[in-house]
Amino acid sequence: MIPSALRVEATRGDLVESVHRVAAAVVDVDGRLLAAADDPDVVTWWRSAAKPFQALPLVLDGAADRFGLPPDELALACASHSSEPHHIEVASRFMARIGVADSDLACGLHTPLSPEVARAVVRGTARMTSRWSNCSGKHTGMLALAKHHGWPLAGYNSAGHPVQQRILEELARWTGIQPSKLLQAVDGCAAVCFGLPLRAMALAYARLGVAVEAGPQRVTAAMMSHPWLIAGTGRLCTELMAAWPGRVIAKIGAEGIYSAALPQLGWGVALKVEDGDMRSSGIALLEVLKQALARLAPQAAAEFPEGTLAGQARQPILNTRGTETGEVRPAGVLRFFDA
Repeated sequence: MIPSALRVEATRGDLVESVHRVAAAVVDVDGRLLAAADDPDVVTWWRSAAKPFQALPLVLDGAADRFGLPPDELALACASHSSEPHHIEVASRFMARIGVADSDLACGLHTPLSPEVARAVVRGTARMTSRWSNCSGKHTGMLALAKHHGWPLAGYNSAGHPVQQRILEELARWTGIQPSKLLQAVDGCAAVCFGLPLRAMALAYARLGVAVEAGPQRVTAAMMSHPWLIAGTGRLCTELMAAWPGRVIAKIGAEGIYSAALPQLGWGVALKVEDGDMRSSGIALLEVLKQALARLAPQAAAEFPEGTLAGQARQPILNTRGTETGEVRPAGVLRFFDA
């Protein structure tokens, strides 16, 4: 590995114990590569960072209007929520509005992303159903799209179903990748996930951030006005959008994926922590934003809420007694192409 390459390090004492390589792309709305780490064209799975684009047909095809979807429920369709009480409340309202039950959701169950809620489940003081899945909003939105078009509900999550074909068309439009060139596999929530280059992911976010059409603006406005619903307590998607309101749209994905848009600059960002380390992806995103802003947009850099997000940018490693034994921290630099 090149010593200066962007990475996230985990330390113990005075030694670096683990190194997590980062691939990243920062592009403008025209697709020009502004900055990169490692290979910006590496093909990987977009995972949950694709959710805003998976939600777009819900608005563009008229389903959101037909069902009278308010902004908080639309935000949940883009979310990887933490199963906190208000998340479940909004999910329940969304499902009731569409007329679907837990048994209709293909997403299944998993340990809640909120540590507090996960402990409640272990204690037996909370009982999970499919609406507790971090992807329940996405799946409810897909069911709404199927109902709106009169498509079968059965198999709505599977490749080849009209819902997934419609989403594939929309992703192709924003990424610039032909539908036949977008890889497809099964995501952790049993819906289709998509494989494509990081640079194309970043381009899609750049375009989404500056979109002037009412439909895309409705999706981004829902996300930015309800950042807590996009993730939850203590999570970076929520904290970044809340700390820098109107200036950033951020969405995490599994296995070390993060994507973001900076609407006022017309930038899109996508990154992959190459070994999938999830604790590193948010640290990597903040470092990419910090370095890119400092080099390419000094005025915006001065407004970036670095101090507010300090606890997300470097994270302590604690042992079983709560003693700090090291930290997870960014290291290395981006390559820039502004000359």
